[in-house]
Amino acid sequence: MTSPLADRPVEPSEEGDEPLTGTEYAGYLEQLGDAWEVVDDHHLDATYEFDDFATALAFTNDVGELAEEEWHHPDLHLSWGEVGVEMWSHDIGGLHESDFVMAARMDRIYAEYGDD
Repeated sequence: MTSPLADRPVEPSEEGDEPLTGTEYAGYLEQLGDAWEVVDDHHLDATYEFDDFATALAFTNDVGELAEEEWHHPDLHLSWGEVGVEMWSHDIGGLHESDFVMAARMDRIYAEYGDD
């Protein structure tokens, strides 16, 4: 089962928005898969594991399509059998609700590969 966060729209940050604090993002983090953690109160980090390179590449391409569609781009690190993801809102220098929505959507994509 994926988080209801995955059904929310990806709303860009607005001028004057501040990065979420630990108290503010804790509820969002609880709604994500176990792969995710917040690093230094600054960004989300996850590693998704796969049985081979081809599947990891396909997942990377699916996430890339999502990122282009939503115009919210994670840093992706592809290697044999895994994809690392770093996500934050660059314009505010930290975490925004949209980062957690994107993470939930990546969890949904990962679930489609049967590895969730």
